[in-house]
Amino acid sequence: MLGIRARKPAGLPMVQVDAFSDERFRGNPAAVVVLDQPLDDATLLAIAAENNLSETAFLLRSHADGLDLATPSRWSIRWFTPTTEVDLCGHATLASAHVVLGQLEPDAERVEFSSRSGLLTVSRDHQAPDRLCMNFPADPPQPCPADGALSHALGATPRELLVASYWVAVFDTQAEVRALAPDFAALAKLPPGEVIATAPADGDELDFVSRFFAPGVGIDEDPVTGSAHCILAPYWAARLAKQRLRARQISARGGFIECVMRGDRVELIGRCVGYARGTIDL
Repeated sequence: MLGIRARKPAGLPMVQVDAFSDERFRGNPAAVVVLDQPLDDATLLAIAAENNLSETAFLLRSHADGLDLATPSRWSIRWFTPTTEVDLCGHATLASAHVVLGQLEPDAERVEFSSRSGLLTVSRDHQAPDRLCMNFPADPPQPCPADGALSHALGATPRELLVASYWVAVFDTQAEVRALAPDFAALAKLPPGEVIATAPADGDELDFVSRFFAPGVGIDEDPVTGSAHCILAPYWAARLAKQRLRARQISARGGFIECVMRGDRVELIGRCVGYARGTIDL
């Protein structure tokens, strides 16, 4: 009809956030996409591949898992790398909470995400209003025999090898971890293709440092990895006899995480900085 234009469908809101950092261009960048209805997996993966970040989180107001629908701060969450869906992603969850509590529901004190790893809670840290506290399941690693193929792929032999959801290669010094230059193609062939390298931190300001290599899921080195600290926190808590730990992931971008053991759970505390907002046109 003359004078009437077809309304263009609204796009999907997307926010890019630098997680585990109080400084833009540091920490780990994640995209957070807010859905108004479920999308098929192929489309979600295509969006994540287009973003080409280590993870894209997709949020949908939850209607499942027995959650109280009258509570506005409950969402389902899924995480995709550019090549696959993953079971747990800490930095993209922190980024998602930053978006929900900072923009979508600024009066809420916490947000709960239903996920493939169960119910995940992120709360405001009342000791520091700009920090967020994630409550995740701990994943204590277990000792395992030395693996020559893994040492060869890392380019160095760790003093200790552990395994949980990922390999954990423990070194004696921070310098050894910083100097690692892995053969990513070789690492990708060692299931699950994801390896944490860790060591005691230099000085008294931090307890431990780490790097995380994940070529098995399309990420050679992840800048800052929350899920890795679900493994590292129980290991270092036992080794250092401390329940509160200060950690830095010493990737090129770098990032700081405070870890607190709570029984079989671990709290991961960090900051976020918004980088960009946009709309996805499908």
